[in-house]
Amino acid sequence: MNTLRQDILATRERLVRGLQEFKQQHRAGGSAGDICAAVTEQRDEVLIELFNAAMQEPSNGALLDPQTDVALVAHGGYGRGDLAPYSDVDLMILHAPSARKSVAPLAERLLRDVFDVGLIFGHSVRTPEQASGLAAQDPVVATSLIESRLLTGSPTLYARYERAFRRQIRRQSRRMMTAIVAERHKERTRYGQTVFLLEPNIKRSRGGLRDLHLLRWIGYVRYGSAEPEALRKLDVLSQEDLLAVQKANSLLMRLRNEMHFHCGKPNDTLDRAEQLRMAEWLDYQAPPGMLPVERFMQDYFLATNEAAHVTTRLITAALSKRRVTQFVNAVFAYRVQGDLQVGPSGIAATPHGLEQTRGNLTAIIRMVDLANLYDKPIEPQTWEAVRREAPNLPEDPEPQACDHFLSLMNHPAQLEALLRDLHDSRVLDRFVPAIDHARGLLQFNQYHKYTVDEHCLRAVGFAARLMFDMGPFGRVYREIEQKRVLHLALLIHDLGKGFEEDHCTVGARIAEQTAERLGLPAAEAEDLKFLVQKHFLMNHLAFREDTSDAQLVERFATQVGTAERLRMFFVLTAADLAAVGPDVWDDWKAQIVSELFERTMAHFEAPPD
Repeated sequence: MNTLRQDILATRERLVRGLQEFKQQHRAGGSAGDICAAVTEQRDEVLIELFNAAMQEPSNGALLDPQTDVALVAHGGYGRGDLAPYSDVDLMILHAPSARKSVAPLAERLLRDVFDVGLIFGHSVRTPEQASGLAAQDPVVATSLIESRLLTGSPTLYARYERAFRRQIRRQSRRMMTAIVAERHKERTRYGQTVFLLEPNIKRSRGGLRDLHLLRWIGYVRYGSAEPEALRKLDVLSQEDLLAVQKANSLLMRLRNEMHFHCGKPNDTLDRAEQLRMAEWLDYQAPPGMLPVERFMQDYFLATNEAAHVTTRLITAALSKRRVTQFVNAVFAYRVQGDLQVGPSGIAATPHGLEQTRGNLTAIIRMVDLANLYDKPIEPQTWEAVRREAPNLPEDPEPQACDHFLSLMNHPAQLEALLRDLHDSRVLDRFVPAIDHARGLLQFNQYHKYTVDEHCLRAVGFAARLMFDMGPFGRVYREIEQKRVLHLALLIHDLGKGFEEDHCTVGARIAEQTAERLGLPAAEAEDLKFLVQKHFLMNHLAFREDTSDAQLVERFATQVGTAERLRMFFVLTAADLAAVGPDVWDDWKAQIVSELFERTMAHFEAPPD
């Protein structure tokens, strides 16, 4: 017992020394992949030694044959081989059904020793049939076991398990994919459905490591391989997709390693203090008007957003019932404008229509405009073709393209979703170039919860949903004649952030440039500039001034100038506040803003003296 305890203590010290060495390698610039592989390799060595020592006990060795009866299996992140420094290890003791009673003393000894050497672990003891059967019932178990790897013991038993597991997964692949995606959706609901949270969890928020794992899991279930490189060879991923996944994985693993080493324990939350520290550690510099931390987080958001979209596209393709959709469309779809098909599942371009979109910005935005008018989504395959074509589009839109864009901005039906797709594919930049600067731009304050571009898109979405709101904001929104001016103001109202000048002053210039670019009539261009430059005005008066003061209301009415502008201001103020973060917009704020609106509108409606 004393000798064994000395061995355990020596192993603990070896693990501590290993972490110190890995930390030095990390701080010296070692790659994240190499560090994680080294951590995994050291854990492998230790666990194999502990397993062999447990097997050498007379009661275990006499009853169990390591060539046929038992195997030690790594799974989850440990099985994947990319352990962060302080991550736990997931172990499965796999045994033959005939060895059920004999394996219990082995498991007890092994797990006690694993705990004694200081490793955090999860474990299970199963037969091959039990493991594969449980995976069929529980998507969390299934995703962990997809990443299985034999450490030591019976290769025959492990091969038997692997065959049973693959057979079970293949037999119910669609149900399994649906369950895995649903489980990931629940996790993202808790940790963040948008990439652009200002304090993301680098593992569990959208675009984090879990999304890269999800890509692997769906790849395994649907295509038989979890490795992105293999999915590229199968033409499931494009070369651009593979590079985006590799870039995001490298960044996220490097950040995670640093956060683990710095805390001396698991840590996955990139809070504000960590963001500042990371920007300094990575020696980020920033242009005038931006902080280094804002530049660092912009790079983070861009990388994780690309990875999230790659995963989403793969899931969409894997789950699509393409033959069924093609059949339904063949029966029920109808052509519009010759090269577009409107069907039950959405709008799609015909082969000739896809050819027309090559280098043709007008054809693309015409399709998007029609999708909004028909209140239909654009089918994923068509969007993918647009995304691939985006780099080849002209920088300056033709007048006809601008007309379609303004038509899109005038109708709320699918507006937010379509603007998001245009933004993600970088087509929106052709109409509103200033949005490229705001892409993934952090607002490093305690007020905003999203990046600048995400905030603006959410503001547009809030306004568009008012079309079906039965309260005062919905009523006023429906009364607005040129909704395109309001929607444009919401889209660009904060795009002046990240410069040295006040963002309202920069925003006014952006509004002028956007109006000229899109060919807005002079009166609408003036309204757009005013709304963007003064977008704080109603908010400021409502919550910082005495709105019962008749002179204040009169001055406000004079500044606004027209009842139509006031209606747009009213909705813009609500949408701007609602898009700051969850639960920011509430009934109390709505009442305060509504009271100021009603008093000011009464001024416009009063008969002249």
